[in-house]
Amino acid sequence: MDFALTLIDWYNLNKRQLPWRETDDPYKIWLSEVIFQQTRIEQGLAYYHSFTGRFPTVQHLAQASEDEVMKLWQGLGYYSRARNLHTTAKTIVEKFNGRFPDNYADILALKGIGPYTAAAIASIAFNLPHAVVDGNVMRVISRWFAIDDAVNSTVGKKKIEIVVNELLATHTPGTFNQAMMKFGALFCKPKNPDCESCIFNTACLAFQKGSVGKLPFKIKNQPPKKRFFNYLLLISGKGAYQKVYLNKRVEGDIWQGLYDFPLIETETETEMDVLINSSVWKVVFKDTSPVIIQISRIFKHQLTHQQIFAKFITISTEKNLSETFNDFLYVNLKNLADYPVPRLIEQYLSENGFLN
Repeated sequence: MDFALTLIDWYNLNKRQLPWRETDDPYKIWLSEVIFQQTRIEQGLAYYHSFTGRFPTVQHLAQASEDEVMKLWQGLGYYSRARNLHTTAKTIVEKFNGRFPDNYADILALKGIGPYTAAAIASIAFNLPHAVVDGNVMRVISRWFAIDDAVNSTVGKKKIEIVVNELLATHTPGTFNQAMMKFGALFCKPKNPDCESCIFNTACLAFQKGSVGKLPFKIKNQPPKKRFFNYLLLISGKGAYQKVYLNKRVEGDIWQGLYDFPLIETETETEMDVLINSSVWKVVFKDTSPVIIQISRIFKHQLTHQQIFAKFITISTEKNLSETFNDFLYVNLKNLADYPVPRLIEQYLSENGFLN
């Protein structure tokens, strides 16, 4: 059986019509690859249309402000993707005169583009023979060849890369790569794959050995770190003149470039009486008597290596706290929707009517 040709024939019969599959524009292919990292098509499709509508070319993206890019990305998560998109767009304009580089090495050198994305762009946009290796591809290959090395180990990854590059159909590498990813996502699923109906079951070693459920093998990662955020929504003024303090997260932060509220982080979930008696609280509210208006429910947010538990404490204060928060923005409460915020805060603001 010719694996590549069989796979491509299957793909041509089963592929879904999507805008980035109908173009060889490297800019739009790049956008799709970045948006759909860690994101389902159903969730990311609207973002893809928003970005291509607002920024139809790499020049348009390069000319945008960071806040505009981050606001458009809001809710999609993994915000470093948006920052890297913006930075790389500027690099393409400045270094390559606005033309997307057409070779693997230059594509790989761009910020935020790793071997997987570089291979996808190079193969789909420029028909270059570079194989993509993502979770779907690793699953298909590890089962087909019954590879029992951990796919999240250096040895396992390298073995799979060698195999998939040998299988790569050099005359249609872009189609082969898309077919591999599609087959892994749609057919060779992580759980309960329909092996009896699989077009490869007569040659799949894992199926023949009865080890499909055991592959791919992964080394278990450490459990995510738990963090507890106590956000202070400090409201001063009355009516239409109410204002709050906002902080723009800095470089190296999990939410770099996004805005949030003053924050007290604790090691565990903390009751209000303990928080009020903490040294941080006393520094923030020295010489003033804050009035606690509302304490929110706990909002949970899962990141790759962190699990965040956040509550929002709405506080009325007539005293100007600019000395304490001199690096913060002091913005009108009704303008909160203008600022890009993490999904966690967007959920809170929406649930409590601040984005209406």
